[in-house]
Amino acid sequence: MTVTPATEDATRAAVQTFLQCRMTGDAEGLAALFGDEVDWMLAENPGVPWIRPRSTAAECAAQAAELAAHTVPEKAGATVDTLLVDGTDAVIFGRLWGTVRATGKAFEGPFALRLTVEDGRVTRHHLYENSRSIADACAP
Repeated sequence: MTVTPATEDATRAAVQTFLQCRMTGDAEGLAALFGDEVDWMLAENPGVPWIRPRSTAAECAAQAAELAAHTVPEKAGATVDTLLVDGTDAVIFGRLWGTVRATGKAFEGPFALRLTVEDGRVTRHHLYENSRSIADACAP
């Protein structure tokens, strides 16, 4: 594959749109941004209601709403420390935190998110996060 500045610019623009939609809870924007089929991966975490297998644009976009429904909005957030782009791939490093609504317990930790953008749409979403902290916060 030939990597051109235009390819990387398109990837960066799609990732910036993705981040904006995630931060504002724009499920419609996310659904339009995800590809028809998505290679979705998060570490299996059966005790966490918003973490489950997904593969369609609608399922992937719904994750943001499910996360918001199970956490306290004013006690949740994320920061982006680094965004690396190489062709159609992007990796985001940062920190995330939240409080589970049902238990009142907090979680936090670093994350890395690998996205692939093809024809302006996200076709890969692999999230690596502190799943132990999240599982502990969900446990009664």
